[in-house]
Amino acid sequence: MTLGVGGILQHWTEFRMESIRKQLAFDIQKKQEKYHLLQGLAEILLDIDKAISIIRHTELESMVVPNLMDGFSIDEVQADYIAEMKLRNINKEYILKRTQEMESLEKEIADLKATLESNTKIKNLICRQLKAVEKKYGKPRLTEIIQEEEIVTPTKDDFIEDYGVRLFLTEQNYFKKIPLISLRSAGEQKVKDDDYIMQELESTNRGEMLFFSNQFNVYKMKLSDIPDSKASSMGEYLQNLLGMDAEEKILYMTVTQDYNGFMVFFFENGKGAKVQLSAYATKANRRKLVSAYSARSPLVYMEKLDADADFLLMRNHDKATLLNTELIPANASKSASGVQLYTLKKNSSITKVCPAAEFQTDNPEYYRTRKIPTTGHFIQEKDKTSNDVPGQMEL
Repeated sequence: MTLGVGGILQHWTEFRMESIRKQLAFDIQKKQEKYHLLQGLAEILLDIDKAISIIRHTELESMVVPNLMDGFSIDEVQADYIAEMKLRNINKEYILKRTQEMESLEKEIADLKATLESNTKIKNLICRQLKAVEKKYGKPRLTEIIQEEEIVTPTKDDFIEDYGVRLFLTEQNYFKKIPLISLRSAGEQKVKDDDYIMQELESTNRGEMLFFSNQFNVYKMKLSDIPDSKASSMGEYLQNLLGMDAEEKILYMTVTQDYNGFMVFFFENGKGAKVQLSAYATKANRRKLVSAYSARSPLVYMEKLDADADFLLMRNHDKATLLNTELIPANASKSASGVQLYTLKKNSSITKVCPAAEFQTDNPEYYRTRKIPTTGHFIQEKDKTSNDVPGQMEL
């Protein structure tokens, strides 16, 4: 039978009261035994010399106790206690001090018996004990009490070792996952002679990688499934690691643990799309997702963001516009073609996109647009020089 809170409390109280009764009975017995010994000691106080004489003139050790019993009309326990006393303690001062305890012992025994015979007093004693425990040990609970049905069963991921890692992607599609602790003593990152690192990220071993390819696919892989690398190695070749097609190439990588945030895509036709990262989450452990972004126009730039940010879009190296991604409506569809950001002339296109901070200018707000689509602003000559912008393309 399952007990409710009240039943459990009553059961505990009864158990605790019984425990206290046993303790009280034990304490009473011990105090009564002590009181009995002191009664015998009080008897010899009347004639200490007689006690010393009995002990001194008894020829056999075995007869000391019987002789004391006869001499003072005390029992064997009392006589044995007196016989075992040190000679230095058989004096009036010591015996008086000891026998003075008898009065307090009588009161203590009476109080204990009164408590033993009263349920109310026993319960009051329990309350005092609990308050003392609370005062000495009481502090806020450090753990949370949860019901059995609320217990979460650990998953396989819960047992994955978690540690910080730095991720590297090279232009020729080599990938490295290097523990941060190894990087502290690492030297220069090794790459092929004609290769270079085009992207670096920092994450933990429990992250999940998303690799976006030039064939509009995204490849997903848990970081814990990818071997750790060293700075002295070239890393994992993604063609083999992901099982990509022969002509396929990874353009961009990102890592996530919760699929929050979004991807932004900018295309040559002047359109931009904002796709929630949750669109790439799958219940099944799928390695490859097709139609990861729109294939209707060549891609110029992509990036994963946690919050809206400013980007500069350049048209044929003659015009540019600065806009915030908040102007782009979010879309749940991976392959969304997006909205028109830039109004383009015939044969013109978006040729470059970069975060606003990467474009060197004294007056970034000159290029700012707050409405889309926009025709942009002509790039100032000094900004062309600062940003190494080539001459205008022939249209």
